[in-house]
Amino acid sequence: MAIEFTHFIGGKHVKGTSGRFADAFQPMDGSVRGRVPLASKAEMRAAVENAMAAQPAWAATNPQRRARVFMKFVDLVAKHNDELAEILAREHGKTIPDAKGDIQRGVEVCEFVIGVPHLLKGEYTDAAGPGIDIYSMRQPLGVVAGITPFNFPAMIPMWKFAPAIAAGNAFILKPSERDPGVPLRLAELMMEAGLPAGILNVVNGDKEAVDAILDDHDIKAVGFVGSTPIAEYIYSRGCANGKRVQCFGGAKNHMVIMPDADLDQAVDALIGAGYGSAGERCMAISVAVPVGEATANELVKRLIPRVEALRIGPSTDLQADFGPVVTAAAAEKIKGYVDIGVKEGAKLVVDGRGFKMQGYEKGFYVGACLFDHVTTDMRIYKEEIFGPVLTVARAKGYADALKMINDHEYGNGVAIFTRDGDAARDFASKVQVGMVGVNVPIPVPLAYYTFGGWKRSAFGDLNQHGPDSIRFYTKTKTITSRWPSGVKDGASFVIPTMS
Repeated sequence: MAIEFTHFIGGKHVKGTSGRFADAFQPMDGSVRGRVPLASKAEMRAAVENAMAAQPAWAATNPQRRARVFMKFVDLVAKHNDELAEILAREHGKTIPDAKGDIQRGVEVCEFVIGVPHLLKGEYTDAAGPGIDIYSMRQPLGVVAGITPFNFPAMIPMWKFAPAIAAGNAFILKPSERDPGVPLRLAELMMEAGLPAGILNVVNGDKEAVDAILDDHDIKAVGFVGSTPIAEYIYSRGCANGKRVQCFGGAKNHMVIMPDADLDQAVDALIGAGYGSAGERCMAISVAVPVGEATANELVKRLIPRVEALRIGPSTDLQADFGPVVTAAAAEKIKGYVDIGVKEGAKLVVDGRGFKMQGYEKGFYVGACLFDHVTTDMRIYKEEIFGPVLTVARAKGYADALKMINDHEYGNGVAIFTRDGDAARDFASKVQVGMVGVNVPIPVPLAYYTFGGWKRSAFGDLNQHGPDSIRFYTKTKTITSRWPSGVKDGASFVIPTMS
């Protein structure tokens, strides 16, 4: 029986009233998992008003008590880990072990914000002038929002709401309508952990809900993760409406393999980083860049049997390397890109387009694909495929590899595999990408560092998690204070200076 999903507003489940719904599927067998209500502008406004009513008291709660909610929440997520992973795998398609990784990376940000009392501390200068003290404080913005993607339905919502709520804001979460089950369950667990009603609201929807967020003058900040065209749209419209906006878009992540690299290690890295989660990761490695023909020939020779041997299975298969993609439309789009690559003249050395999962023929599966001799003018090199497709773009030398990456419009993540410390150091310094791995294929920083790309992979001045997340969800107030001491120095018409 299909699930009737709801919104979560004011601490309780609320049925949709717009009359509009979208189907959420179970990718492993293609069945409809449930109906997702698509919020109207009025429904979004109701969530905002609930949040506005609850936020002042939450902001007045001392930071240590706010942190304790996250202490309890972390314990509750651990207690319900298997349940959350099962929901996530069934709605997204990724395997259960991968789903648990999704959850864990979100939890790590929740663990980080338990230190929010320290992160919110301001500055103080005693006797900055005669009898004058200057100090600063960080205060919450009020009501803020997050618009999160289908590919990490646990991690990215937690990356957004944890620092915002810990800092004293109320939060409106608009998750992907493709897999809303985990975000709704996380909201329930936050309530169980002691969060007051109205501080975390989950409102399902499509563009109408997004536009309602962007146009609502009471929402002070918006965070987004998704494709670059939508990131640009949200950034421009949100900024035009006076909001603080942080948007993360598409990626085309390269991995440079130097001639001195450990090729066994490099192949293992490419297999996991290229095909894990069926390639539906913004940090997936989608372009291998071997330096020199000998390196390229040997790399491809070793990759082919490994790619052909990848085990694809339903999300509940604990032995599967990856599962289905999120929708039938996504599967067709990925296969369409493979068709384009063949027409463009790239060499398709492993073709997964015809893959069918026995017993799950209606599932949204795409077999692993591997291209060689890909050039920088091809669409399969320029555009984000977001599927289990790895392309090999050969570079004549190190300088050519570096230029290839720096010339690409995206700058999310990159990696270099080498035994040469000098080459690694030079690469890390000169590459025009926000997150760099040295013999690390998916360089996602830990929660106490910041996550963010460069160029057309990111829009806005502050990144996700780490100290930047607290800066994004707070505003700084600076106070200059002098108490009367009986000294009367008369009126001054000159701007105050350090003299």
